[in-house]
Amino acid sequence: MPWRRKNSPRAFAASSRICAACASSSLPSSTRPRRREPICLREGCRRHRRGQGHRPGCLERLALDGFVPVVWDLREGEGGHVFVACDVTDEGQVAAALERTEREHGPVAVLVNNAGLTGPSTTIAETPLAQWQAIQAVNLTGTFLCSRAAAAALVPRGYGRIVNIASLAGKEGTPTLSAYSAAKAGVIALTKAHGKELAGTGVLVNAVAPAAIETELLQQMSVETVDTMIGKSPLKRLGTVDELAELVAWLASEKCSFSTGAVFDLSGGRATY
Repeated sequence: MPWRRKNSPRAFAASSRICAACASSSLPSSTRPRRREPICLREGCRRHRRGQGHRPGCLERLALDGFVPVVWDLREGEGGHVFVACDVTDEGQVAAALERTEREHGPVAVLVNNAGLTGPSTTIAETPLAQWQAIQAVNLTGTFLCSRAAAAALVPRGYGRIVNIASLAGKEGTPTLSAYSAAKAGVIALTKAHGKELAGTGVLVNAVAPAAIETELLQQMSVETVDTMIGKSPLKRLGTVDELAELVAWLASEKCSFSTGAVFDLSGGRATY
């Protein structure tokens, strides 16, 4: 979904994660979006058993930094943010959403790819192909399509931030969530590759790999799966949306200037690499 700040550049976000790729810009500050007018793009969740995920907390936190959130999703949610209908797994709809966002709200400065779909807890043997493909489409293909589209607009301007929401499941592999784990591992690799490709353009691409965060997304999982994730954390609790939002806000800001292609853990001490 996109974001925008009053009298400031708009922010754009699609139904995945808001993203920014590349390294610090070497262009004069006059070529960058004015700090008073940032724009963010952010993605929401797609279909099937969809939920709010991390969206509300991140949107409100980015708004505090002057961004105007623009949400790309299938259906408009609560919060009164600017909304653009978009299925982020559809290449044509992503292109149309970006064109409409910039035409109606101004140039995008930040993309957060935050769309997420875990699907039900099933072993690999129990996972239908359709379930596997739907989870890859939302989590990985949607991130690819939105990142590619946003980068094409950001790179010529010499500035931008792309923030992909990955998961610790992409590093560790979560039993009974093989499709989700594989998709998030793909998001991590995509972030590293895209960050390197855009290094030197002024567009930075980074990812956050949270452990279990207390959102509606957990309702898609079994109680046993959630309890297992909590038990692995040295802090013995779920993370909060506010904690995630603070990290996303930094990655979306000009203060993040020497990190690209990086993955930042938010795991309560659980991450081992």
